Amino acid sequence: MAKAIKKKQRSPKVQAHVYVWEGTDRKGKRVKGETRTANIALAKAELRRQGITPIKVRKKATSLFSNRKKKITAGDIAVFSRQLATMMTSGVPLVQAMDIVGRGHNNPAMQDMILDIKNDIEGGRTLTDALRKHPLYFDELFCSLVHAGEQAGVLETLLDKIATYKEKTESLKGKIKKALFYPAAVISIAIIITAIIMIFVVPQFKDLFEGFGAELPAFTQVVINLSDFVAKWWWAILLIMVGSAVVAANYWKRSAKFREIIDTLLLKTPVIGNIMHKAALARFCRTTATMFAAGVPLVEALQSVAGATGSAVYEKAVLAMRDDVATGQSLQLAMKQQNLFPHMVIQMVSIGEESGALDEMLGKVADFYEEEVDNAVDALSSLLEPMIMIILGTLIGGLVVALYLPIFQMGSVVG
Repeated sequence: MAKAIKKKQRSPKVQAHVYVWEGTDRKGKRVKGETRTANIALAKAELRRQGITPIKVRKKATSLFSNRKKKITAGDIAVFSRQLATMMTSGVPLVQAMDIVGRGHNNPAMQDMILDIKNDIEGGRTLTDALRKHPLYFDELFCSLVHAGEQAGVLETLLDKIATYKEKTESLKGKIKKALFYPAAVISIAIIITAIIMIFVVPQFKDLFEGFGAELPAFTQVVINLSDFVAKWWWAILLIMVGSAVVAANYWKRSAKFREIIDTLLLKTPVIGNIMHKAALARFCRTTATMFAAGVPLVEALQSVAGATGSAVYEKAVLAMRDDVATGQSLQLAMKQQNLFPHMVIQMVSIGEESGALDEMLGKVADFYEEEVDNAVDALSSLLEPMIMIILGTLIGGLVVALYLPIFQMGSVVG
């Protein structure tokens, strides 16, 4: 019983630190550098293992800002996948490859995670089990592909496929962000400029107009009333906007129905909706092709693919397709029943199923839609440039006309 209790106890995680060192190599040449270990004794031991005689070893001073760990991003995971795939393809053993990649990473948080994975592998865990300890960064799809590679004895090949998949999906995400940035930027600039004019400029004109003693044009009076409201209640408006954003973000995380409603609206939005459709199709085809090529059974693959589409609407459709395929239906028939996939995609899947080259066909469809997204984003950028000028021109021009209209009328009366 005591042994069982002792086995369950886990040693606390040791905090790693950066140490600056100076020493001499095997030829007596003076060398210096940095190493990251748990304490100074381990730092010296690591140097001696490398054939370096340490002279000075001290903990690196950290500033208030450098002491904070950088967040691990999806881009970091994509780079890690490519580095690991390249090293293993070159014949470097897994543990050594993890050590090289981990110690050479610029992000301390990423470095700690990679070295933690390496320690787990050295302790007897498989790479899949070690990765599953970090579900925030390695999702079920990533782990399933690694598991398939380990089971088949082709881990380096699967890691290369994973690296390619991660690079393409990150590139696609970047294009989507670029597409959504322009409308958000236009709206934000318009709101900021309008708020500045309403709070600081319009009240100056209001004082001037009160000295005229004449009735103001309806358009000008509406702008002044709106300015009075904004100047008085700006804090409430700001609070409502921030509160709405926080509530929406919370619902987005917790409510699948809310995500489906928002995604449905986005998919129906002119121009933006077309890009979102193509991006979801590209993700679906790329992920399915990668998992099917790795030997993952189609039903199991569709379970992971659903969450990788980036759209709650497509996720629901793919899960329904998984249930249909599990009952014996073909993939192309299951796709046809969802009324969401273009005819071209269904036909390519049908050809792939008949020829036994489903992964190849889906890969070609993914290439096509990724290029389509790229072209659509470029077209959107060209379209939005004149739209920005029109929207801002109309908004600012309308406010200027409203403020100067009484002055023009007064000039005509005097004339």
